[in-house]
Order: sequence, then structure tokens, then C-alpha cells
Amino acid sequence: MKTLARTTILFLALFLTFTLSIAHAQTKHESAGSVKLVIKGTSNVHDWDMKSDQGSCSSVFDITKAGTLNGVSYINFTVPAESLKSFSTYMDKHAYEALNTDKYNNISFTASSINVKPNGGTGYLLTAKGKLTISSVTKDVVITATGNMHADKSIRYTGAYKLKMTDYNVQPPGIMEGAVKSDDFITVKFDLLLRSI
Repeated sequence: MKTLARTTILFLALFLTFTLSIAHAQTKHESAGSVKLVIKGTSNVHDWDMKSDQGSCSSVFDITKAGTLNGVSYINFTVPAESLKSFSTYMDKHAYEALNTDKYNNISFTASSINVKPNGGTGYLLTAKGKLTISSVTKDVVITATGNMHADKSIRYTGAYKLKMTDYNVQPPGIMEGAVKSDDFITVKFDLLLRSI
């Protein structure tokens, strides 16, 4: 009788483990040429922006069999600093000097913990705690994004993060011998489409 009870308990444990593994599947998603990054700033003369579509992002999503995003266990985003372009190559040159791109090629973010909450329909609100590296400095940050899952289980998330350049040892670039000077605060906007691989 005891042997039968133990066998039944073992069977139930294995069945539950198998059922849960089917109900939830961790899938790796990557951007497939679908990254848009915009850095927006102001100066004493006019607003400015720099754009890149050359970044890469990878994530690990926990998606239920029903197609619901249950969680995110990993996010890594990298963009080559010199892929950021403005309306002026002259301004770009000064921005790259400020970012010290000859030594620090990339801007990157790696999340250490991610919280996911439903946000109506197929929408989600992601709050990611992690490390943002710009030039020679890495800082702990919290970045929020709005995510949406599509029918093919690709996921797009968008958001914005405001920061001070000097917090990352980046001096706000100026041109025309300082006649045009950028403000210290910038806003980084991102639009990422990730597909299962």
C-alpha cells in the first residue's frame, strides 16, 4: 500500500511538472533590424536629435500556451555610439568626441530584474531595473516601457528615459566655439520589435 501511495505521489509530481512546462515556455526573442533609437535634446539655439536604427536587443520571454506574456527574465540592448546621426556631420563629430567613442564604442543596457503587468488587451507595462553604460560610466537605472504582443508572438516595446549627460562623464557638446551649447538633460526614446528565434 505504501509503495502504491509513493508511486501515485511521484506520478502526480511528474505530471504537474510536465503540465507546467507545457503551459509556460521561455522563448528567446531578438530584434531583426527593427530597432529605433532617438536621443532628443535642447540647446540655447534650437532643439536637436540624433537617431539610430543599428542597435540590437535580445530578451527571454515567458509566454503561456494561451499566448500571454507571463514574465521577462532577460533584456540586453546595445547600440554603436557612432551609429547615432543628427542633421549635421559637424554636430555628430562633436557628439562622438563628448562620448569618447574612440575608447567606448557602445551604449548598452542590461536588465537584472523585470516586472511585467497587464496594460489592457494585448498590452503590458514593463519595469526593468538594470545597468546603463554610456562612455566610461555604468549606473543603476529603472526604465519603463509599454509592450504589445502581436498575433505571431513578436513583441514591440517602446519607452523613454531622461538622463543628465554629465552623470556619465559626458560634457554637453557645443559647436561654433561654444556659441551653440547643448543642455545637460537628454531624453532617450526607443522602439524595439523582437521576434522569436
